[in-house]
Formats: sequence, C-alpha cells, structure tokens
Amino acid sequence: MLDLANIRDELAKHYDLAPNPELASQMGDIYARMDRVVNPVDWAVHAPYVAAINKLKAEKNAVILAHNYMTPEIYHGVADVVGDSLQLAIAATKVEADIIVQCGVHFMAETSKILNPEKTVLIPDMAAGCSLAESITAEGVAEMRARYPGAPVVSYVNTTAEVKAASDICCTSSNAAQIVAALPEDTIIMTPDQFLAQNVANLVPEKKVVWWAGSCIVHEQYTANDLREYRALHPDTRIIAHPECTPEVIAEADFSGSTSGIVKYVTDEQPKEAMLVTECSMASNIADNLPGVDFVGPCNMCPYMKKITLEKILWSLHTGREEVIVAPEVAGKARRAVERMIDMSRELGL
Repeated sequence: MLDLANIRDELAKHYDLAPNPELASQMGDIYARMDRVVNPVDWAVHAPYVAAINKLKAEKNAVILAHNYMTPEIYHGVADVVGDSLQLAIAATKVEADIIVQCGVHFMAETSKILNPEKTVLIPDMAAGCSLAESITAEGVAEMRARYPGAPVVSYVNTTAEVKAASDICCTSSNAAQIVAALPEDTIIMTPDQFLAQNVANLVPEKKVVWWAGSCIVHEQYTANDLREYRALHPDTRIIAHPECTPEVIAEADFSGSTSGIVKYVTDEQPKEAMLVTECSMASNIADNLPGVDFVGPCNMCPYMKKITLEKILWSLHTGREEVIVAPEVAGKARRAVERMIDMSRELGL
C-alpha cells in the first residue's frame, strides 16, 4: 500500500500544489472539457497537478494512456490517449514515447508492457487490480482445456499476463462476439467473465460457448428488476448497458456495447435522457461533449479504477516508481495472444 503522507512530502519538495484559482483560470481551455461535471473550486485544486504532470510528461518523453473509467480531471486533464481496453491496446503498439503511464488497472499496464517490452511502463498504484483478473489463473485455463479438449481459449483482456500466455487469443467487450464467430472450432472456451460469455453465446448461437465463472464487481450489481423499475418511472430514458452485465440486464437495455461502443451510440443517437449501466465515470467523461443529453440514474463505482489519482500520477512519473515488469518468457506467449486479437480485429474491420 502506498504511503500517501510520504508521497505528499516528496511532491511538496518539488512542486507548488496548493489550490490556485489564478492558474485554474489560465488553464480554462482544459477546464472547458469538464466544466459540466467538475466545479470551479475542485478545478482550482486539480489545476496545479494537471499543469505539473503535463510539464513533466514533456520533460521525460512520457505518454499517458487512460481508460474511459478514469475521473474527468485525469481523462480530460492529462491523458494523451483515452479509450476502452481494445483502443488502449492498439494505441500501446504505436507509442513512441520512452515512458508509458497507464491510468487504468494493473492488467492494462501489463498489456502495454507486453506490447512494449523495451519501454518503461508505470501504473500510479500497483493496488489498482481487477476482480475479473483475480478470478482466474493459468491453472484455471488448463482446467478448462482438460474439460473441453481441442476448444480454443479466448481470454478477456481483463486477465493477468500469465493467463493471456496460457490462452490462444484475447478479446475485449467490443470484439468478443466477432472473434468467437470467426474462430473455426465449434466449441469455444471464454474466460473469465461468465456474463460476457453468456451474452456472446446469445449473439453467436452457432457456437457452443463455455465459460469460467468470473464476474466484474461493478457490472454484476445491476439487476433486470432495477432497470424495469427505473423505466417504469422514466419511460423515455434510453438505457445503455455494458456486456459485462447479466444477460437479463442486457435484455432490458436499449443498447449494449463496450465503453467505446457506448460513447459512439450516445454520440450518434443524442437521446434526451440516457442511463449508462456501467462504471460511474463514463457519463462524467462524455457529458461535456454532449450538452443535449441528460445522464440520469444510478451507477456503480470501480474501487480499483479510483485508486488512480492525479497525485499518484505525478508521484509515479516524478520518481519512476510503480514500474510494471513482466517476465520475458511470459510476455512472449501473452504477446502472441494479444497481437492475434489486434490482427483479427483489423481483419474483421473492427
């Protein structure tokens, strides 16, 4: 666990991080990207960190890759690339900077390291884990192979490097159905998200999809009854769900898609009201670009994603601490599974 008191003492020696309304005003162009969801007082607190991080990125030739679940001050303030897991994986293959700072969870940083073994990859807090990634091991993959001989293993990118290395190909929520459909085998093993696998099975009925019994602590909390009750009160609200939700929740939604798919759907459709059945920061991060959409309803927060803060990003980049290392023998095998996913996605036009 990081010692926040020591982190603050270290940063105070090098940076003036006191709330600064004048600096916040000078950085109005950045604030305009998030002013619908971040109040001016909070922006005065964030602005010194954003300024320091952006300056340090240039000095150290660093790039920040941020997932859609990051908070707005990270997503809009310091990120160079934002997106879902597939978009970030593809972006990682194109990075020219010396240092990658991964603002997401640990498996994402591992993926960037797997694709860039010669680069330094930092994650601002090693404790930013993932319930899905922790639900399966390489031994679990071997167990599934033994139960279904000859079936290829399609592992969600929400897995450790060791699990990726034990798999045939990776997938994300945006390409899972297409990858499963494109594989020649009749039986497909999917790990570790049981609900993503069940939703894929419904979309690709010509395949026998079998799965590992993992789930996301954010998306598993939503229930179909919650959505029905909300729709009864707000019949005109467009309900948009992530495919890590249960099939029953997906059946109640107007649209289901990955985080990038959700962004595209809301941008294209511009509904008057929208409820995003996914992690809380999604709506916050796209709200300013969609002033005509009122984002309503409940959301669930990922405690792992929220471990990444501006303070930790600045400290990690300043000190070079929290570097992600993947053993070369594991990285090589995992790279093949990730690159096969990227190549197949391109072939399929995804």
